[in-house]
Amino acid sequence: MAHVDWYIEGRSFGNCNCNYGCPCQFEDLPTHGNCTGFEVIHIYNGHFGETDLTGTRAALLYAWPGPIFEGKGALQAIIDDRATDAQRKALSTVLLGGETDEEATHWWVFRAMCDTVHETLFQRIGYEADIENRTAKVDIPGLLHATGRPIQAPHGGGAHRVQIGIPGGIEFTLAEIGSGSSKSTAAIPLDLDDTYGQWAVIRHGPHGIAA
Repeated sequence: MAHVDWYIEGRSFGNCNCNYGCPCQFEDLPTHGNCTGFEVIHIYNGHFGETDLTGTRAALLYAWPGPIFEGKGALQAIIDDRATDAQRKALSTVLLGGETDEEATHWWVFRAMCDTVHETLFQRIGYEADIENRTAKVDIPGLLHATGRPIQAPHGGGAHRVQIGIPGGIEFTLAEIGSGSSKSTAAIPLDLDDTYGQWAVIRHGPHGIAA
């Protein structure tokens, strides 16, 4: 099936309620039986057809009552209000799995596994992230506040660095893992404290991860 030609490359930070290893990355069941969290991305290279997406930001909040593959989830997209109408439409399409091959990206899978899609919001997104050093700060006024930091070993010794590599994955090929904390008052509430944090460069197109 032919799709609109699109490409998104950007720095992504995410935080979910699982332990640092995130069982989903290992085809295991979620730590607490359910899955809830968010991701945010700053796109530094991207387009959707003729629409330039460079410099745009977006976030996606999600929740499932059980493992993602069992479905019955809910999600909500938030797009930075500085985006133009064309950029808003493009990002809403891609984040909700549109113009994408089946199962090609994690965004497609998330949408397919959700019965509820809340109204997309347009709000200023403050976002800073240093992937190598595993730090992040997200501030969407009135909706979401999150931070990320390196994992601190309980026996001391300073910051602990871990990476997860997934050749042939649908979200990333290599991610830095750390600790995330998030509070959300959006349609999908979050109250996470030092749980799984993930930093990665996302490179997606209509057929999945782009080379």
